[in-house]
Amino acid sequence: QVRLVESGGGLVQAGDSLRLSCAASGGTFSAYTMAWFRRAPGKEREFVAMFRRGYLTYYGDSVKGRFTISGDTARNTVHLQMNSLQPEDTAVYYCAANRFDEQQRDPQRYDYWGQGTQVTVST
Repeated sequence: QVRLVESGGGLVQAGDSLRLSCAASGGTFSAYTMAWFRRAPGKEREFVAMFRRGYLTYYGDSVKGRFTISGDTARNTVHLQMNSLQPEDTAVYYCAANRFDEQQRDPQRYDYWGQGTQVTVST
């Protein structure tokens, strides 16, 4: 059974940094596309970042240059380093896995989801 567990969320001030982690189990994650999405109150789920093939990275426009996604395929773990956080980054952040190796920003294409971790950025 595939399981994704996020950790690392919290309450920070604007300009601070946070590092989210996603621990994956129960699947062949080295072959999967891994991604982070977020959902802010009253908004649609938004693509944040994607990690493929152990080295390819993609980012949403709103986080480009501030967030960095990385992965440890040996430990089935994906991280999201978030720097220069702003109040508009406040959201529940979700880790997701797509069984197929494809560049995909549509959340409906992802097969597995974690329970989410709350990130709150105050002014």
